[in-house]
Formats: sequence, structure tokens, C-alpha cells
Amino acid sequence: MTQARKNGQDLFSHELTLIDWIMKDPIRMRALTLIRDLNLPQGMIAAGFVRNLVWDRLHGYEQGRALTDIDVIYFEPNDTSVEADKAYEMKLKALAPELPWSVKNQARMHIRNGDPSYGSSLDAMSYWPEQETAVGVYLQQELTVVSAFGFDSLFLLKLTPNPKRDFELFEARVAQKSWLTYYPKLEIS
Repeated sequence: MTQARKNGQDLFSHELTLIDWIMKDPIRMRALTLIRDLNLPQGMIAAGFVRNLVWDRLHGYEQGRALTDIDVIYFEPNDTSVEADKAYEMKLKALAPELPWSVKNQARMHIRNGDPSYGSSLDAMSYWPEQETAVGVYLQQELTVVSAFGFDSLFLLKLTPNPKRDFELFEARVAQKSWLTYYPKLEIS
């Protein structure tokens, strides 16, 4: 699992590029600031929020796709109620109603997915259907990007099934999301 901090050590160019792109995106920075202020345990924004930014940039789509959802994840094993997620979602919608918020506590998602209990937000991402979706970002004193599988395949425009999931689920998501149509440089690996 990979983690990079803006001012940390051992950063690689992909992580630095990603941090730079996020920092130059006022909508993403606003969303990250709101998440930081909620002080969610292991809270971050993940999935398409990060993945699509990279794919948009690498395809030359400077404006990028509109954010269809902002996947906020966190890890709180002491309150795994759906109501807690909804309460956080309502707070975010009150602060930024124009943004498409979706909040999920990863401490309970293993039940829905039929997996062993997850140990953290990053561990939960390691079960997501595509490896390139298992990326997240959060803002504390600095901007930090994390990935369950590293960043290389994301920047190499690969679309990689997660071996922890059935390949049929991967195929269904690729078809449903129309990634190969919108991002023609993508290659399934």
C-alpha cells in the first residue's frame, strides 16, 4: 500500500504530480477542506474523485468530467450505523449543496461485500473492484494521497481487476461506467 505526503520523504513523481493537480483544482480543494473540518476518523475522498482527475488530465480533458459523486470514506468501528453516514452527508450538503456527496463508513462495508472485516479505510480500498479506483486523498497539515496498489498503473492508463473480486464484477463496472469509451487510451491489464 502506498502513501505520499506533500512535504514527506520518498515521494515519487506520480504522487507529486497528483498532489499538484489536486492543489490546482479549487473544487477538489474545497471538498477536501470540508472533509478535514468534519474530522472523520481516517476520513478521505476516494475513487473517481482522484482516479478521474488523472485520467482526464492524461487524456487532455483539461476541464475534466463533472463530479458525479464525491465518495467520502472513513473508518469508525464504534458506530457503523447508516444513520451516522447520513448525518455526515447532511452536514456536507448543508455546507456545499452543489456537490454530490456520498459518505460511507468502511468499518461496516465488509458485511455488504462478504469480505473479512476491514482494518482501516486503506484496507477497505484494497477490496475495491479495480485497482486504479483504490486511491484516496485527504488534507490535514498537508495534502496526502494514498493507494492500496500504488499509482503507477493509474498513470499508465491501465484498468486492472482486483484479484480479491470476481472478474465478472470488474467487467460489469467497466461496461456500466463506459470508461473505455470516455477514456479511449485506457487498457485493461
